[in-house]
Amino acid sequence: MKSPGHQKRPDHKVEEARVRQSAEVELAGRVIAKSSDVIRVEEDGSPVRFYFPRTAVAAEALEASSTTTQCPFKGTARYFNLKADGRTLKDAVWSYEEPYEEHRNLKDRVAFYDDKYREIYVRISG
Repeated sequence: MKSPGHQKRPDHKVEEARVRQSAEVELAGRVIAKSSDVIRVEEDGSPVRFYFPRTAVAAEALEASSTTTQCPFKGTARYFNLKADGRTLKDAVWSYEEPYEEHRNLKDRVAFYDDKYREIYVRISG
């Protein structure tokens, strides 16, 4: 399905690009995600986000949340709490389970609120 956001605002930029290097996410001194298959998303009005395959994230670090939000450009986001080192960061991770057609590459991927939670570090190596 085409996104209502892109139909109403075709000038709004949401650009995806494959990251050529390996990337990782660290929380509390522990690497909780690592992959060489990461998508960088630049969207007008938002910080740059890195979408990792869900399978690249330590399963025990993710706890399903009841939170969802609606993005008119990407679709419905489902949230996860991030758990590590005895801490839980509420709704620190999200995923588009059924993204709109323009962003189907984001399916089965997660992104991290590294700007909201300063203890989350996303690093690109190389």
